[in-house]
Amino acid sequence: MPPSGRQVTLVCDDQRVVVTEVGGGLREYTVGGRHVVDGYGDEEMCSGGRGQVLVPWPNRISAGRYRFGGADHQLPLSKPEEGNAIHGLVRWEAWQVVDHQLDRVVVGHVIGARPGYPFTLAVSIEYRLSPRGLAVTTTATNVGSGPLPYGAGYHPYLCVGTEWVDDATLELPAAIRLESNDRGIPTGRRLAVAGTAYDFREARTVGETVLDACFTAFDAGDDSTTRIRLAAGDGGRMVTVWMDRCFSYVMVFTGDTLTPARRRRSLAVEPMTCAPDAFNNGLGLRTLEPGASTSAAWGIEASGW
Repeated sequence: MPPSGRQVTLVCDDQRVVVTEVGGGLREYTVGGRHVVDGYGDEEMCSGGRGQVLVPWPNRISAGRYRFGGADHQLPLSKPEEGNAIHGLVRWEAWQVVDHQLDRVVVGHVIGARPGYPFTLAVSIEYRLSPRGLAVTTTATNVGSGPLPYGAGYHPYLCVGTEWVDDATLELPAAIRLESNDRGIPTGRRLAVAGTAYDFREARTVGETVLDACFTAFDAGDDSTTRIRLAAGDGGRMVTVWMDRCFSYVMVFTGDTLTPARRRRSLAVEPMTCAPDAFNNGLGLRTLEPGASTSAAWGIEASGW
């Protein structure tokens, strides 16, 4: 069995998507045999969070500690060198295939109560291919007996055929960047991007800009959908990440801390329903009452391929 478990393949026209049993994540997305996301091979273990599902929180929780419902909780430090808990609890868990058709799969997982997260959460993800592209819908349901804190995120790396992300053009319609400390935890300051190296509201080349930042305050379209675009410098291939209004934050990462073979080869664009450290700062955090559900959708579209 591959390190990422059983593989589920979706096909629509010349598009191909591979979803993994381990983590329920997106391992591969190609159009005409060309990579839309910078994934990993079927005999590799996922690295750098590639395509992973980030539930019940995305990004970091400072020191793995938070207070909820009048009680203090301590999560295991999944990033001990930073002293943080990072990217939730399902990245390495087995997911079950609930439904599978040629162009669609639904996978599910139940997060059982445990030290640090003494709640029970059922999560279902639908991956659907259409001629327009890939759509991903996440539904979370509190199946426990008390309220619980919840957030979700995803970690795809986009590529448009350039050797380096430096040569790609980025359009990111976000007016605000959350300032973070050296451990990746927001300081509480909301900084306007206008006039700074973080201003990509008008499409421009990434260049030497180092990005590992959380953005918000999106200029969404008339349909309340935010669209983030990465394009090849020659204006040919383009990849668009779209997010519905439930995804009110996005992390953008140029991969400068990855291994040399992967560094700045692609751009992580990570839709998030809440901010880093949301279990403490409350930014975008959802409280789900027993029996309550919440859904959020995002997707990827490729053009010029």
